[in-house]
Amino acid sequence: MRPSVTRLGDMPGRKVYNLWWGDKSGVKQKGVVTYTVSPFKQNPIKHMFRNYLFNGFRRISSQVPYWIVPVAIGYGTYTWAKSYDAWQNSKAGHIALHGTDGHH
Repeated sequence: MRPSVTRLGDMPGRKVYNLWWGDKSGVKQKGVVTYTVSPFKQNPIKHMFRNYLFNGFRRISSQVPYWIVPVAIGYGTYTWAKSYDAWQNSKAGHIALHGTDGHH
């Protein structure tokens, strides 16, 4: 097998009008249109806070039904547990749970 010659190290096949990827040498291709936006028109931070105030509020408020129920259940469980713990550690809770004989 013969090693390939460097100048022939292109894609195999017939020569076509399209160039290989990234090859800038050769004839400029026809029909290729490039659009750009002026750097003066590119301002990604423009109105960021004003747009977030309205769009962000709309997006967050649309998610409220999905997280308000678990938060309410969690908060209700927490307040119930705190009050039940306070009652268990009170004198009335000790008497109600262990009776009046004084034994634990």
